[in-house]
Amino acid sequence: MSAAASHGAAHLPTEPLRPDATGPLQGVRVVDLSRLVAGNMLTLQLGDFGADVIKVEAAGSGDTLREWREVHADFPEGFDGWWRTYARNKRSLALDLRDAEAMGWLRRLIDTAQVLVESFRPGTLEAMGLGPEVLLERNPRLVVVRLSGWGQSGPYRELPGFGSLIEGFSGFAHKHRSASGAPQLPNLAMADMITGLTGAFATLAALREVEVNGARGQVVDLSLLEPMLAVMGPDVSTFAATGTDAEPGRKIASPRGSYRCSDGLWVSMSGSTDTMARRVFEAIGQAALFDDPRFATNAARLEHDDALDAMVAGFIAGLTQDACLALFRRHGVTVGPIYAPPQLLADPHVAQRGVYVRLDAGDGAEPTVMHQVVPRLLGTPGSIRRTAPSRGEHTLALLQELGATPAECAELQRRGGIECP
Repeated sequence: MSAAASHGAAHLPTEPLRPDATGPLQGVRVVDLSRLVAGNMLTLQLGDFGADVIKVEAAGSGDTLREWREVHADFPEGFDGWWRTYARNKRSLALDLRDAEAMGWLRRLIDTAQVLVESFRPGTLEAMGLGPEVLLERNPRLVVVRLSGWGQSGPYRELPGFGSLIEGFSGFAHKHRSASGAPQLPNLAMADMITGLTGAFATLAALREVEVNGARGQVVDLSLLEPMLAVMGPDVSTFAATGTDAEPGRKIASPRGSYRCSDGLWVSMSGSTDTMARRVFEAIGQAALFDDPRFATNAARLEHDDALDAMVAGFIAGLTQDACLALFRRHGVTVGPIYAPPQLLADPHVAQRGVYVRLDAGDGAEPTVMHQVVPRLLGTPGSIRRTAPSRGEHTLALLQELGATPAECAELQRRGGIECP
């Protein structure tokens, strides 16, 4: 039995590569000099919708994301799920960025691009002779996306800027303190993912300014910090107005939370409006609670949340997950199951929508499970045209597109200026 079939994914639709598919970003060339998560998330969005994303990697090492592997019995050398997913729809060009001739070919490549994405520390691009003023002189319509932890200005601009630091600095870890008061970091690359999505939007906004409004290209100064702050809610505004800091586990609505069922499974539920709270009360057989001043408004319910939460939790504890979902949904309550990957893969809605697919590379290897292109454009949808590349897989083809002769490529390869499979 294959690894995918043995782990609950055999029923998922198999998605063939669509190498000839197009998309709304067809004709946009993106040179991606970034590493790790945020930049790859950004260029994934562009590549999924048809952009020609060229991943420029260091010869001999490549993007650090390649090394994010999870060792498992099925994959003794580690499963590279990060790379397989976030490097799809990209071509790999492996160069020694210290080699003058290789850098010359990189400049020629950037001259053909509409977008450049980089994630070096501020000042590094300039030290490489690729500062924005140089690039825009050569290619006036270029959009230069500069991704860093703290931004291109400010006293922290040169500090390391990994997502974990940003998740602490932004207040996320403080807001999600444990019962003991310990700050909690998220168990995912949250700041990077949010920044990547924000960056894709910013890139398209800057491209529209060039292509529709006839403007000159420009720099997008994209920090990890500011997109993270933008999704943190009004905590800072509230503190500035009231001097009140968020307590651990502070809710925005009551009743709201995750609740354990009698079979050990969990549900999430939110009574975020008065109408929804009334439905919750009716579902648990406590319709009169809505006439109690302690529970008549959201503000009052939040003040007495401990008592209300205990009532809801006690009621749900006597039901299986299926029974709980059926009961609350019958009353029109916003409730849903809390899933781990096995339940998510088995869910009929996920399967019917094709949220996850088994990507068939057509090379005889077991298909890889990954998320489908998102968001869904019904008129000009995105597609998965190519799998994540091996390091330098497209080096020769790309250099030849730029006019390099076979002899020039061979000499560059001989001395290590480029890397090819």
